[in-house]
Amino acid sequence: MYGRRASMDVGQQDCLVDVGAGGQLHVEICGSGAPVLLVPGLGGRGSFWASQIADFAACYRVMALDHRNCGRSVGGKPTVALTDLVEDIIAMMDALGIERLHFVGHSTGGAIGQHLALAYPDRLASLVLSCTWPGPDPYFTRLFAARRRILLESGADSYFAFGTYLSMPASNLQAILAREPDYVEKRAAAFPGIETELSRIDALMAHNLRDRLHEVRVPTLCIGAKDDQITPSAFTQELGDLIPGAETHLLDGGGHFCPIVEAPAYNARLLQFLNAQGEPQ
Repeated sequence: MYGRRASMDVGQQDCLVDVGAGGQLHVEICGSGAPVLLVPGLGGRGSFWASQIADFAACYRVMALDHRNCGRSVGGKPTVALTDLVEDIIAMMDALGIERLHFVGHSTGGAIGQHLALAYPDRLASLVLSCTWPGPDPYFTRLFAARRRILLESGADSYFAFGTYLSMPASNLQAILAREPDYVEKRAAAFPGIETELSRIDALMAHNLRDRLHEVRVPTLCIGAKDDQITPSAFTQELGDLIPGAETHLLDGGGHFCPIVEAPAYNARLLQFLNAQGEPQ
């Protein structure tokens, strides 16, 4: 277990990091080299990045975290705003003695990354915004209002079924369900609870940094998929236009879960970007 002044050892680790106020973030750490932090989306579990960790750990010190009150993280108050999750990350970096790192955030993780780049630019060596959005539009607002309503009125099983069918191309999900008929139920089993999930949905629905993204000065890659139904590719293109000097890359397919569905192509593009940044100074 780490405290606030813990140091990072070389090698694979699976640990809880004390971030204060009774909260501890679960972090999986492996590999060696410049630190890369992988931050998941609304599900909040670092296991989302299983298809990336091995490839990235061949070159980098990779950390995949569970958001507060999600996965194997424990304690801490419910999320009120995405800035709460930003402060968790800064506390984690301080606990591990990390001054700067490469940040890769998917969906909600990418929204967190935008806030982090504006509030703590000196702590980031680079920023990858994966399948995320700069702020809402009518499509996004209606979609997440529907997801919120399904959770409240129909329960976690229906909520996760709806989200799962939105997240992947049908052909991929057909193959997964043929192998694992209980795939959706397994996802629902990791549900953090109504209060936590609603607080997280409300936080992401309030996210809107369109008027400030021109202030970002961190080297940035915006990556998404052309067939993403949760954060459509127009959001990725908009982020690339709003952030000065940002690179934009759209995969031909893979949906919202393109890091899983199109892992080889996704990983190759991210590693190309990360390798071009050099060591954090």
